[in-house]
This record gives sequence, structure tokens and C-alpha cells, in this order.
Amino acid sequence: MPELTIHIGGRGFDVSCQDGEEQFLQTAAKMLDDEAQVLSDQIGRMPEARMLLMAGLMLADKTAATDDKLKAAEAKLSALEAELQGLRNQPAPEPERVEVAVVPPSVTDTLAELAARAEALATVIEEKSTK
Repeated sequence: MPELTIHIGGRGFDVSCQDGEEQFLQTAAKMLDDEAQVLSDQIGRMPEARMLLMAGLMLADKTAATDDKLKAAEAKLSALEAELQGLRNQPAPEPERVEVAVVPPSVTDTLAELAARAEALATVIEEKSTK
């Protein structure tokens, strides 16, 4: 079982941990030390037990706030997943019917005749402009 010396609030503490958990212990100690440093900066020197208690309470408060945020996010996620599932379970919308007007043959014949006249006029104008 590895034994480490961690520093919290400027004081060293010898602690043991399971093999492979050294980094986790160092990280936890750093978090506790950061809170102890805030206390030390605000209040000054205090007894070791009080410093550890207050730093632990500050971390617990942050953890509780994080838990509340996590629960709110999980509730929102559940609601969104339920909404998504509801949308997936809805029947597919009916295809939209689009009606296209049918152009009577007389109109297409008239347009073809007008196009032929326009081409004939263009030819006449072209011939006159080249002379």
C-alpha cells in the first residue's frame, strides 16, 4: 500500500492509498488544498481540524451544487429523449398533393405559332440589317 505525503493548507499529512490510486489521491488533496488556501487567504491561520472541516464543507457545497446541476441536466435529457421518442412514434405525414394545371393543346399550338412568327421576323430583321 503506497504511502504519500499530501499538503493541505501548508501542512503535510502522511496518508496511504490502494495501488494505482495515487493520482486520484493527489487530485483530491489538491482540491482540498485549494479550498484551504481560500480560507487561509480570507481568515488567516486557524487550527488544523477547523481548516480541514471548513475546506471539506466548501467542497461538499460545491459537490451538492454540481449534483443539483447534474440532476437538472438529466431531467432535461429525459424530457428531450421522451419528446424525441414521441416524434419518432408519430405516423409519417401524408404526402402533399400538388396539382399541376394541364395546358390545353390549343394554347401550345398558339405558342408554337407565335414562336415561328418571331423567328421569321428575326430572320427578316437580320437580312435587312446586313444589307
